[in-house]
Amino acid sequence: MMPDTAQQSDAELYISRLFDAPRALVFEAWTRPEHLNRWCCPTGFTIPFSEGEIRTGGWFKTCMRSPEGQDHWLSGSYHEVAPHERIVFSHAWHDENGTPAPETMVNITLKEEGAKTRLTLHQAFFSSKAARDGHEAGWNATLDNLAAYLPSMAG
Repeated sequence: MMPDTAQQSDAELYISRLFDAPRALVFEAWTRPEHLNRWCCPTGFTIPFSEGEIRTGGWFKTCMRSPEGQDHWLSGSYHEVAPHERIVFSHAWHDENGTPAPETMVNITLKEEGAKTRLTLHQAFFSSKAARDGHEAGWNATLDNLAAYLPSMAG
């Protein structure tokens, strides 16, 4: 599934998707670990470890395992968690020694469009176009997983 819209500069990424689910349900998918850990990684990856507090002032540390068995660690902090409207968090990948790379900021905005939800993702600032492009591919695959997961939450 391709995003509805995607635009960016070399340092910024914008993705907009329309989900066939109410805004409260999409927000819950992002903020309840029992849901987030089931869909929030690219297709074929798993999340063998994740901890944190999803709230304004909270934090997270997560391991994404590739289909080949390689672990990719990331961490960040939650700058804003506004129910049903917005989630803003920092995002940093860790190197093989566990040292975080420079952070980017991710801003997730949710808007009602009838019975559906418009999700807009903005991530900035990347150190290179290649880094931005890698995140674009990863987020699009992850948002495809969210679209597939949401019906299971609806009942």
